[in-house]
Amino acid sequence: MLSLITWAPLAGALIILMLPKEKVQTIQTAAFLAAAISLAASLAMIASFDRGTAAMQFVERWIWIPSLNVQYVLGVDGLSSPLVLLTAFMSVIALVGSLGIKERVKEYFFWFLVLESGMLGVFAALDLVLFYVFWELTLVPMYFLIGVWGGPKKEFAAIKFFLYTLSGSVFMLLSILAVYFKSLPHTFDMLELMKTQSAWDPRFQILVFLGFYFGMAIKIPAFPFHTWLPLAHVEAPTPISVILAAVLLKMGVYGLMRIAYGITPLGFAWFLPALITIAVINIVYGALCAMAQTDMKKMVAYSSVNHMGYCLLGIAGMSATGFSGAVLQMVNHGIITGALFLLVGVVYDRAHTRDISAFGGLAVKLPVYSGLMAMTCFASLGLPGLAGFISEFMCFLGAFPAWKWQTTVSVLGIIATAAFFLRMLQKVFLGAFNEKWAGMQDMTVRELVCVVPLALVTVWFGVYPKWPLDLINATIVHMLGK
Repeated sequence: MLSLITWAPLAGALIILMLPKEKVQTIQTAAFLAAAISLAASLAMIASFDRGTAAMQFVERWIWIPSLNVQYVLGVDGLSSPLVLLTAFMSVIALVGSLGIKERVKEYFFWFLVLESGMLGVFAALDLVLFYVFWELTLVPMYFLIGVWGGPKKEFAAIKFFLYTLSGSVFMLLSILAVYFKSLPHTFDMLELMKTQSAWDPRFQILVFLGFYFGMAIKIPAFPFHTWLPLAHVEAPTPISVILAAVLLKMGVYGLMRIAYGITPLGFAWFLPALITIAVINIVYGALCAMAQTDMKKMVAYSSVNHMGYCLLGIAGMSATGFSGAVLQMVNHGIITGALFLLVGVVYDRAHTRDISAFGGLAVKLPVYSGLMAMTCFASLGLPGLAGFISEFMCFLGAFPAWKWQTTVSVLGIIATAAFFLRMLQKVFLGAFNEKWAGMQDMTVRELVCVVPLALVTVWFGVYPKWPLDLINATIVHMLGK
């Protein structure tokens, strides 16, 4: 099951390589079929997932490199299964958005599917070498997707993304080698390493944790490693911004929970005071930076820095509520921010500007677009009844007993988030209509197919969060030993 989910997009990518570049429709169809197979298998996996156990499910295990005891091991639990489903779902949504790509279509869809396979593999891999291979596999496709199909500063944005991520990966590789040589018998198996780590001394765990943290923090992105993100988001084409926000950032938080906490808990505990400080900075600083932006896409990009801070806040609380809130926040942020990037792309395709002050009164001319944008903004700022509220609330609830004043300061981030989203809604959609945009059309069928499913899930998870939380809880309680 997991091999099918992970490798179906890569198989689709190889098929696309064999197709003539002139057959655009055939290439698009092949991409959709590959991603659809992965999504269908993910839905089947979730349908048969046992929510009552914390054990790994759908485990596949083969010896890969016998001399080094490297294995091909895939498996999911309540931490990884929601992220596998999120990746498969958002990839299909982004592919619908990618139908607007007109240049070098064959190469675009090839790299997109390679990227999807890498992301799925990160969440399913249970061997550190396999995890690292998938982690690095996401790097090259994203470099080309930004560098070839991006905006005016695409080359600089792609190089900055590549260098930042590669730098972090080097530290992570050193930590992987360290735990391999420390373990007896030598192994890269995450589950085995989690059992044997109790014999490791605190100093070793701290050093290894720091190596893992640098690799993960750049991906999250945690302050002060966040500076690549706004540039990459702004320059990336809209569907790639969606994938970047919805999935790639989650790889960092997932790695922090699965590997950094799972394998080096003493190092994680030592780092907690710094982690809560970084979380607060991400939340408040990210929101204030977003408030200062005039470009809608850059504003949403900085809001991602803010929202990933909530994940760190929940994790720092070291409680089942906080950990579950962090996982749910990853899923909710992926859905909501993915929708926001798609909606910003809708207006940019028509106006060729994202400047907030260039518009005005669009609600009269584009009622459907305005309604969806307003709902998504309200979800992102944490309005009760929509998906963003419950996960942010759980992160605060989980962190407060351990970090009272830090959690209190973090509430300022919610106020700032509300301020910049409401300011954007007021300037773009309310007030006198700017006649310059008199010919602007409301959303097309393709754009609605992208955004409406995300809007429906946002309402569903806001009204009935029990469904995703039941998926998560057993694993989280087991991870924390509570």
